[in-house]
Amino acid sequence: MFVLAADIISKAIVVAHLRPEEPVHLLGNVFEFWLTRNPGAAFSVGTGETAIFTLIAFGVVIYIARTARKLYSLAWAIALGLLLGGAAGNLGDRIFRAPGLFRGNVIDWIGVVPRYYPIFNLADSAIVCGGILMVILAMRGYHMDGTRSVDEPRTDKPDADEPGVDEPRAAEQRDVPAGSEAEAEAAAHEAPAGTDAQATPGTETVRPAEQ
Repeated sequence: MFVLAADIISKAIVVAHLRPEEPVHLLGNVFEFWLTRNPGAAFSVGTGETAIFTLIAFGVVIYIARTARKLYSLAWAIALGLLLGGAAGNLGDRIFRAPGLFRGNVIDWIGVVPRYYPIFNLADSAIVCGGILMVILAMRGYHMDGTRSVDEPRTDKPDADEPGVDEPRAAEQRDVPAGSEAEAEAAAHEAPAGTDAQATPGTETVRPAEQ
């Protein structure tokens, strides 16, 4: 609503105090206030399609009004608010200004290097800024419901069947002769306390000499 109010007030002041043939030069020919009446879209585009742009403006206003119920993002609310205020400001000119209903000329009055760049108004600026902000939010993954799409880091663990898993442990098991560990444990359990354990295969038992 702030954009719409600022656009309406600024246009009323411009129409009351400026003449189309007498631009006000604020910074030479670089920045000036110049009253013009534009039958086309923003920045004097499509001057012969006034009715079509009026229908488009209606559609934009209705779409944003319906989408507002699903908004939970402040950034998206600002972007759509700029777009809504700008579209409504120019739509008001289409409806209420000459030459007739839905064919009215939009009041443009801001000139930045007007010899090379079209004259515009606050509503046009709001539409452009809102569109740029919407593109930035979409590219950064922000949604209207307040959520954001991000690339989640991989948290799954590698499968045991993948090559390179537990290779050191497997190598150790390959170096140990088959059955040696089991035989050593069995010999330790069978040997009675205080006596010599039975010899393992390949060794020789030494007995004390008899007197």
